[in-house]
Amino acid sequence: MAKPVVYCSIMLLLTGWMGSLPLAMAQSPSPMAAPAESGMVMPTTTEVLEQSWVAYRQRFIQADGRVIDWEQDARTVSEGQAYAMLRAVFADDPATFSQTLKWAEDNLQRRGETNQPTDSLWAWKWGQTAQGSWEILDANFASDADLDAATALILASRRWHRSEYLDLARTKLKDLWEQSTVTASPTGQPRRYFLPGPIAAFQPQPPIAYLNPSYLAPYAFRLFAQVDPERDWLSLVESSYEVLEKSTQLSAVNLPSDWVAINLTTGAFQSPPIRTRLRSTYSFDAYRVWWRIALDAVWFDEPRATTFLQNHIGHLQTLWQTRQAIPARINLRGFATARYEATSQYAMLYPAFQLVNPPIAEEMWQQKLLPAYKDGIWDNDSAYYVQNLAWLGLFPPDAVQEWVRGR
Repeated sequence: MAKPVVYCSIMLLLTGWMGSLPLAMAQSPSPMAAPAESGMVMPTTTEVLEQSWVAYRQRFIQADGRVIDWEQDARTVSEGQAYAMLRAVFADDPATFSQTLKWAEDNLQRRGETNQPTDSLWAWKWGQTAQGSWEILDANFASDADLDAATALILASRRWHRSEYLDLARTKLKDLWEQSTVTASPTGQPRRYFLPGPIAAFQPQPPIAYLNPSYLAPYAFRLFAQVDPERDWLSLVESSYEVLEKSTQLSAVNLPSDWVAINLTTGAFQSPPIRTRLRSTYSFDAYRVWWRIALDAVWFDEPRATTFLQNHIGHLQTLWQTRQAIPARINLRGFATARYEATSQYAMLYPAFQLVNPPIAEEMWQQKLLPAYKDGIWDNDSAYYVQNLAWLGLFPPDAVQEWVRGR
C-alpha cells in the first residue's frame, strides 16, 4: 500500500502566511522484477511512453483540462498543469496542451483586492473549500511550475508554430524574473538567484534566502535567454551550478537536498531553521535535480552538467551496485531514513545514469521501472506525482532537440 503524500510547509515569517508547495509522494517499496517467462514480450520505453500518456489523460486530466491530484482531495496544483503541458509538447499532443493551458489561465489567475490580475503567474493550489466551493486555496505561486510552463510554451510555439504561445511565455518570464529572483554579491560579483516562489516568502529576513535545488533548471534559463534578451537569464545558469555544487557539501555523501538556506552576504549554505519546516534531506524533491541537470547535458552539451552527475551520483551508484536498491530518503549524514524505495527516484536517476553509467540505467529500467508499471500506470492509479516523474525521466531528451535549439 502506498504511503501518504508528504507535503513540506513553508513558513513565511514576515507575511504570516503558512503555505506549502507541492512536493512529492512517499511510496511503498517498488516491487522486485519477476523473472521473465519464456516467450514474454516486454514493452519498449517508446511503447510505455505512448501507453502511459493515454492512460494519464484518461485518469488524471478532465475534459476541460484540469489535472487532478487524486491523493490530495482531488485538488489541482500549478505543477500538475505545467507537467501536463510539458508532456503534451513532448508527445506532440497540441489539443491536450491547449486544454491544460486554458484551464490554468482561466482558474489559477492571481488577483488583487479589486479582483484584477496581479501578474501572469499561477496560484499554486486550487480545490474544494470547507464550504464546498471550488476555487483558489492558496494564491502564492510555485516558481518551478511557472518555469516548466514557460519552457513548455516556448517549445510549443516552435513545434506547432504558435506565436501566441511565445508571447505568453515572454509575459510570464517578465513576472517570474521580477517576483522570484534576487540579486546578491557574496563573492564580490553580483549574482542572481532563482527562488522557489515569492521573494517575501523565501527571503523573509535578509540576507538569508531559502532555495530548492530541484527548481534550478539551467536548460530552461538558456531557453529563456533565447526569447527574452531583456533579462540576464544566463546569470541564473551560473548561480544554479554554484548552488548545486556548494549546497551538496552539506551532505556527507554529496547528495542534493530538498531545501537549503543561503546567506546572500557570505555565500555560505546551511540547513533551514527548524521553524521553517523545510528540511535539508535527500528526498522526493531532490530527485528532480538528476533529471534537470541531465537535460542541460543533452540539450546544451554543458560539461558542468556531466561533471556534476559524475561527482554527486556516486553514493547512489554504490548503493545500487551493492544492494540493488536505493532508499527513498537519505539524511545529511548519509543514512537512510526510509525503509521503502521510490519509483519516482529511479525514474529521475534513469537519464542521469544513461549519461554516466548506461548499464545501471538499463538495470533500473528492468528491475524497478518496468515491474512498477501496469496498463499505463506506475505504482497505482492515484499516484499523480510518480506518473509525471516516471514519464519525464524515461522520455529521451534528444527527441526534442530541434525545438530546443530554436530551429
